[in-house]
Amino acid sequence: METVLDTLRPVAANGLLTQKPKWLRVKLPTGQKYTELRGLVDKYKLNTICTSGSCPNMGECWGEGTATFMILGNVCTRSCGFCGVKTGRPETVDWDEPEKVARSIKIMNIKHAVITSVDRDDLKDMGSIIWAETVKAIRRMNPNTTLETLIPDFQGVERILDRIVQVAPEVVSHNMETVKRLTREVRIQAKYERSLEVLRYLKASGINRTKSGIMLGLGETEAEVLQTMADLRDVNLDVLTIGQYLQPSKKHLPVKEFITPDQFKKYETIGLEMGFRHVESGALVRSSYKAQKHIL
Repeated sequence: METVLDTLRPVAANGLLTQKPKWLRVKLPTGQKYTELRGLVDKYKLNTICTSGSCPNMGECWGEGTATFMILGNVCTRSCGFCGVKTGRPETVDWDEPEKVARSIKIMNIKHAVITSVDRDDLKDMGSIIWAETVKAIRRMNPNTTLETLIPDFQGVERILDRIVQVAPEVVSHNMETVKRLTREVRIQAKYERSLEVLRYLKASGINRTKSGIMLGLGETEAEVLQTMADLRDVNLDVLTIGQYLQPSKKHLPVKEFITPDQFKKYETIGLEMGFRHVESGALVRSSYKAQKHIL
């Protein structure tokens, strides 16, 4: 049985509803491992981005022992045009959260965990202390679990980035999201050059694997995508993910184009030729897709 998940609903492009192409159809998650983990998530009310975001790759990732967790609440201080996370005044920091996340990973027996968060520009430390304590708690409770931290830009403040560097996750990721020309429209409070500098700083500071992701279908040209890829290689990025942008709601930026599988494959081939260690490129690719392979 095939279905289109909630996040893959028809979207308005140029004021008209557009039927999604067949390559955006996905199978419902199945398998014993998925069923077991879904049961645990429901029983213990565990907070994973996989379920709350209805990720199309949930079954595949869970089957391989990978899951993504979001910390620091579910209200973001930024208002990116592509993102379905609520914008507003965030909740008070939960200082028990690091232990809660570590316990969730233990209950689910996760082999590779991806940790992400909303932006917390309202906090003096921008949430970096909770970030570091979460990594430490996971290490204590799950010594065999490897980690990827998908971090905000922390406004490019090096002393804050250093908190992530010091706890040394196997992979540190920060998404560019789009090409330079569209950054102001798509990421509003973010800056293209600042994100590049964050990735450069992380690699120069000794992070083993750095990673970033971009979405396509927002009106970028092929030349702009290739320039973004070149810019990322110039800061010695190791891993790149490229996926199709899908509109979370009618209030968000519309999809301008559905990128074909052949075009995604072309970007993958070019990326590997550029020297990236891993390139995941496809319509349903998301930041944490095949994340467990990116530590190798």
